[in-house]
Amino acid sequence: MAKAQARAQHIIVSSEKKALEILEKLNKGSSFEAMALRFSSCPSAKQGGDLGEFAKGDMVKSFDKAVFSGPLNEVIGPVKTQFGFHLIKVNERWS
Repeated sequence: MAKAQARAQHIIVSSEKKALEILEKLNKGSSFEAMALRFSSCPSAKQGGDLGEFAKGDMVKSFDKAVFSGPLNEVIGPVKTQFGFHLIKVNERWS
């Protein structure tokens, strides 16, 4: 049986407070890509936070759980990992 896969974007920042401020902007209509470019500390920010395709188990546990159990095309988070606080948008999932 093939592993579940996903394509997602994320924004990562160092504080939950900053993540919540960005989430508020997203909820008011700001573009995820623009917010990633402006605020995310991940190199993926240059691609609007696009992480490409990855399999279940490839990412750290809390990030993985959010991606594979959260809603599609909605902002999930903030999700805390050892790297910081993530806002995640899952674009598609398949197995």
